[in-house]
Amino acid sequence: MRVVLASVGNRARRDAFDTLADLYLGRTHGYCDVEVQVHRTEESLLEWAERLRGRTAPVVALLDGRGKPFTSEDWAGWIGQQRDAGQQWVVVAVGPADGWSEAARKRANVLVSLGPVTLPHELARVVASEQIYRAFTILAGHPYHSGH
Repeated sequence: MRVVLASVGNRARRDAFDTLADLYLGRTHGYCDVEVQVHRTEESLLEWAERLRGRTAPVVALLDGRGKPFTSEDWAGWIGQQRDAGQQWVVVAVGPADGWSEAARKRANVLVSLGPVTLPHELARVVASEQIYRAFTILAGHPYHSGH
């Protein structure tokens, strides 16, 4: 399985948020292939996801404040279901600054909320990368996640 942390925005420069996201995604490499995709527009991200080739269509999770709140255990369960079903591509996407369009929400397989607070785009990428890593450690029984 390959997990992609995708985002919409202008990422011409690197910053401390990228360093933190890379830290967690680098740790995730021990569990699965992982990559980062940055797109200038929502439409280009969704078109890219639709063109992914494989035995299975990609599963796209859009991070959206109106989505279902996932605990760390929920993330682990969901990622574990995708892995166990033989899913080849899982795309977790951080949307544009003004949020996902209704059309994008309808195209997604799942809408996930990172909680009741509004996070800056950059911080949402860090939180998502850490939750992806944490999900795999939960699935592996690694002590990184102690249930608190």
